[in-house]
Amino acid sequence: MDEFLKNNYSLLTYGVELMAAIIGLIVYKKFKNSHAKYFIWFICAIPLIEFIGGYPWHFEDLGLFHLIEGTVFERNYWWFTIFWTMGSALFYSWYLEKVITNKMYSILLRVSRYVFFVISILVIVTNIDEFFIYSSSPIVLGGTVLIILSCFLYFLEILTSDKILDFYRSINFYISATLFIWFLITSTILFFDKYFNDMDWNFVLLQWQVFLISNIFMYSIFTFALLWSKPEKN
Repeated sequence: MDEFLKNNYSLLTYGVELMAAIIGLIVYKKFKNSHAKYFIWFICAIPLIEFIGGYPWHFEDLGLFHLIEGTVFERNYWWFTIFWTMGSALFYSWYLEKVITNKMYSILLRVSRYVFFVISILVIVTNIDEFFIYSSSPIVLGGTVLIILSCFLYFLEILTSDKILDFYRSINFYISATLFIWFLITSTILFFDKYFNDMDWNFVLLQWQVFLISNIFMYSIFTFALLWSKPEKN
C-alpha cells in the first residue's frame, strides 16, 4: 500500500480532479445562466494549479532539479499557500456570498474575506522564510475559519427560508456540505506540515492517505452534484 501511494498518489489525485472538471464542462450549458458556472470555471482550473504546483517533481523527472535545488523555490509550499490555502478560501467565500440572498450575511462574508486577505499578506511578509518552507498555520487556520463561516451562513439561510424544501437538488448545498467536511478533515493535518519530509515517511504517507481519501470524496460529490442538481437562476 505504501509503495502504491508513493507511485500513484499524484495520478489518483489528478484523476478525480479531471473527472470533476470534465463533467463540469459537459454539463456547463445547464449551469451557464447560474452562479454555478463560476464553480465550474474554478474546478477546471484546479488540475492546472496542481500540475504547475508539482514543478519540483517535474524538474526531478527531467533531471533539472539542480536548477532549483538550494533556492527558495526548491519546495512548492509557497505556490499552494497562494493558490489553494488562500485562493480556495477567497474564491469559495466569494462564491457563497453571491448565492446568499441575506444582505447582512453577504456583508459579513465580504468583510471577513478582506480581513483574511490582509492578515494573510501580513503573515507572509513577516514570516517570509517560513512561507517557502512549509504551510503557514495562521493562513491555514484563517482559510478554514473563512470557509466554515461561509458554509455555516449558507446553511443558516437555507434553514430559515423556503430553500429547505428543495435543498437536495441544489448544487450549492452539495458544494457547501462537501467543503465543510473537507476543510475540517484536512486543515488539522496541515498544521504539522513542518514534518512533511523524506526523513519521516510515516507522516508523509499518513498525510497522503488523508488527502487522497478526502480528495476522492470531495471531487466525487462535486461530480455527482453537477450531474444531479438543478441550476438555480441568479
